[in-house]
Amino acid sequence: MSASGSIAIAQHTCCQLPRRPLAQGLRLRSFSAGKHVSYQQITQRIHTGRSLPVTCAQKEKGAKAKAEDTKQFVKGNVAQILGIRGGDQETNIWKIRLQLTKPVTWIPLIWGVLCGAAASGHFHWTPTDVAKSLTCMLMSGPLLTGYTQTINDYYDKEIDAINEPNRPIPSGAISEPQVIAQFLTLLAGGLGVAYTLDRWADHEFPTLFCLAIFGSFISYIYSAPPLKLKQSGWIGNYALGSSYIALPWWAGQALFGHLTLDVIILTVLYSLAGLGIAIVNDFKSIEGDRQMGLNSLPVAFGPEVAKWITVGTIDVTQIAVAAYLAFGRHETVYAAVLTGLILPQIYFQYKYFIPDPIKNDVQYQARAQPFLVFGLLTTGLAIGQSNALLP
Repeated sequence: MSASGSIAIAQHTCCQLPRRPLAQGLRLRSFSAGKHVSYQQITQRIHTGRSLPVTCAQKEKGAKAKAEDTKQFVKGNVAQILGIRGGDQETNIWKIRLQLTKPVTWIPLIWGVLCGAAASGHFHWTPTDVAKSLTCMLMSGPLLTGYTQTINDYYDKEIDAINEPNRPIPSGAISEPQVIAQFLTLLAGGLGVAYTLDRWADHEFPTLFCLAIFGSFISYIYSAPPLKLKQSGWIGNYALGSSYIALPWWAGQALFGHLTLDVIILTVLYSLAGLGIAIVNDFKSIEGDRQMGLNSLPVAFGPEVAKWITVGTIDVTQIAVAAYLAFGRHETVYAAVLTGLILPQIYFQYKYFIPDPIKNDVQYQARAQPFLVFGLLTTGLAIGQSNALLP
């Protein structure tokens, strides 16, 4: 092409488009993609309404926006299913029922059964023992914890209307009679499974059935008037903590072995760490608790003092258990492992929880609690070492 016939072409990132009309038949080459765009193609796209090629920057911006929308959609749906804050509102009744049971709270109970089975010293990886443990986990997690969470939401509907108005009951997504039917069904299912496990384990005394009744009673008086234990910060949080640690441990150990007094005392004391975990959940509800007259520890002492009570109960309890394993049971290896699992929890407390317990409660629990629950399993394995020698 001669100099007089040359045409100025604007160079873009992805393709080059003409600044002024080109001669008929002239073809433009995209240096980055190796494609040609003809004058006829450009005019055809203009007349037919088809869009011209966009730049990489535009494509990247659109891709980022789409990715962010997808991320928020997944996050909202997962939060809704697990029953935690930030979940999308749902219209499917079965998803709403699942949300009421807060599946994320099943995990500590299921883990507690595993720790108790390990502490019994008589759990074996046979199909029968695995089936028994899974059935016990079903009782402790989806059924009885589901009952606990559903009845708690039922009696907390006024508080949730202030703190979390998008929860299923205050939002009107599910009716109160449906909620009552749900927690009664879950309770009946949990008690039925407990009775079945006692028969399966050939218990002369219905240990698991009694534990299920006791735990269900604690769950009821924790949430329901006139006692409503959660109104008292210390008693309510300890009741909640012990139900997350001691009760499932006792169930797992009783299913495969025998409960001993020292283990009962140990798990009752270990539940002080559960008290600390329960306090973490109270920080997000300070405003609603204050308005409804609930004397949670963050309300009673203020967030600054309550956060130190929280980390103190969690850390001191575990350190005391590590000392018991080392000097009381002479399980020094397990004591060292437990100590190693405590240190990351202290780090995450100072990184997330201490600076802002209200804003960072979820981040803290997501990072620190795995170390706490593995500490529980470490303790169970240590106790199982000696219990394995018992008949």
